[in-house]
Amino acid sequence: MAKNRWVRHRRTLIETRTAVRNRVLKLLEGVNIKLSGVASDVFGVSGMAILGALAVGTTNAAEMAGLARGRMRSKHAALEAALNGRMREHQCFLLGMQLRTLETISRDLDALDVRIEAQLEPFQAQHRLLTQIPGVDWVTAAAIIAGIGTDMDVFATARRLAAWAGVAPGNYESAGKPKGAGTRRGNVFLKSALFAAAVSAVRTKGSYYRDKYNRLRARRGPVWAIMAIAHKLLIAAFPMLSTGEAFRDLGESYLDQVARKRSTAKLVQRLSKLGYDVMLVPKAA
Repeated sequence: MAKNRWVRHRRTLIETRTAVRNRVLKLLEGVNIKLSGVASDVFGVSGMAILGALAVGTTNAAEMAGLARGRMRSKHAALEAALNGRMREHQCFLLGMQLRTLETISRDLDALDVRIEAQLEPFQAQHRLLTQIPGVDWVTAAAIIAGIGTDMDVFATARRLAAWAGVAPGNYESAGKPKGAGTRRGNVFLKSALFAAAVSAVRTKGSYYRDKYNRLRARRGPVWAIMAIAHKLLIAAFPMLSTGEAFRDLGESYLDQVARKRSTAKLVQRLSKLGYDVMLVPKAA
């Protein structure tokens, strides 16, 4: 499927861009230019303008700080101090090459996004539904559709889909006792997209996923907890693709409500075993 190859290639371009950006940051640190300490986004409009000036050999820190745009203008003094480094000719040359590589990747990403969007045209309804899930943006929704399609009859159940994708918990038993096991390899590209979406989802305030992640992280650690959230995201996507129903967030209080009902049921059961008839009456506010 063409859109699947394009989504995968887009991921490769993003990884390449990240590697080039890291090399740029390392080069700047090596010449005592602390731009990343002042600019929240070194590769934004202001940052790229300053990097371009450095690449052509500009050495005047005040002049480069004057290239800042928007809110960065208020940081003129800090920028000037951060740009007070020393770049040699060969370092300017390397920086220029890396900036040209970033420009090429940016153009390729724009062209690729146009192709992907055209391929997604028949699946716009499903694509819009998936973006309702916390953490699932335009790219992740495209990766999900490219990875599993829109016909959920192929998988029959959400559990089978999760197992195929490699985000379902492993099943291992020893001496008749179930024990924890790692997940399957599954679809690596889909798995990584869901993992990235889970990282974003747990940052959404007031969501079920944020509360669930915090509880799991305390018991099993952050990596295991993120994979569990990725599993839940795919489970949520299954009915949306199979029936077209909208996403419904359970809310951050959902787990507290479940725990309360479970505790109540256990206490009632214990009292019943002790010979009491229990009638629950809500306490007046």
